[in-house]
Amino acid sequence: MPSIITHAAVPLALWCAADRGRIPPRLLVAGVIAAMLPDADVLAFALHIPYADAFGHRGASHSLLFACVLAAVAAVLAFLGSGRPWSAVLRQPRLAPTKAGPTVASTVQAAVFVFVCAASHPLLDAMTSGGLGVALAWPWSEQRFFAPWRPIRVSPFAPQFFSARGVATLLSELRWVWLPLATAVVAWKLIQPAPVTPRDPS
Repeated sequence: MPSIITHAAVPLALWCAADRGRIPPRLLVAGVIAAMLPDADVLAFALHIPYADAFGHRGASHSLLFACVLAAVAAVLAFLGSGRPWSAVLRQPRLAPTKAGPTVASTVQAAVFVFVCAASHPLLDAMTSGGLGVALAWPWSEQRFFAPWRPIRVSPFAPQFFSARGVATLLSELRWVWLPLATAVVAWKLIQPAPVTPRDPS
């Protein structure tokens, strides 16, 4: 797996690339949690669940179904939340709910954003140089998948993280995750049209 820190890169990049206020802080936090949560399955080692088991590391929690479940939870919280649960900026009318409750757009936004963030976790793990692959298709298949191209060094577990191997992993993640995402965000911002300034009627 990439380090737990690097899994936050995708939601942070989406937040930076989006229009100001489009992804409010609470939704960003939900996305970061969703991007990191699949690695909670490391508890399987403490429970003596084999790595290759469906509920072992990189198993069920790394499936697209798990990402869908997190997205559904985000949608429910957005729909049932009081006030304006996901949006804090009224100048984005297509996304900001009214005081009567969240809009359909804000609910869909929450679900899609959380799904993308959660799904990014196994996709990044599939690009690492070690491990057993990820169970993307669970529960329909327990097959573990790797990406055809695997440039990211696999991260060591906690006891070895602060070692030469851990430093090499962070440098690999900087090269293959953080820098490409930062470049994509800057490029996206540069090609966006400048906001239209309303004319003074006087």
